[in-house]
Amino acid sequence: VQLVESGGGSVQVGGSLRLSCAVSAYSCLAWVRQAPGKEREGVAAYTRSGDTYYSDSVKGRFTISQDNASNTLHLQMNSLQPDDTAMYHCAASKIDDCYAVLTYDLYNYWGQGTQVTVS
Repeated sequence: VQLVESGGGSVQVGGSLRLSCAVSAYSCLAWVRQAPGKEREGVAAYTRSGDTYYSDSVKGRFTISQDNASNTLHLQMNSLQPDDTAMYHCAASKIDDCYAVLTYDLYNYWGQGTQVTVS
């Protein structure tokens, strides 16, 4: 099982980045971030039926989507702020309840992560 992220980098405050992750078919796919000294945070999740869930901290700024033709999960991040600085991981779960997966950190597989730095 491999989840391979790409698209991270450094950006100025207010800028945008788009993260991508090569994925297999799972019940719930998500983006999770980890910043030094902070708790891990699930920021967005995507179900097989196309439903999406977001944490309050990114709602209205980030958009999660999946390109079924290329089996790629994306995270479009707009209006980036310094608090968005973190390692972003693509994650997958076998659990259907994507809201629970995002809320309770119920992932089965993780990617290595891609660094996002906002300054």
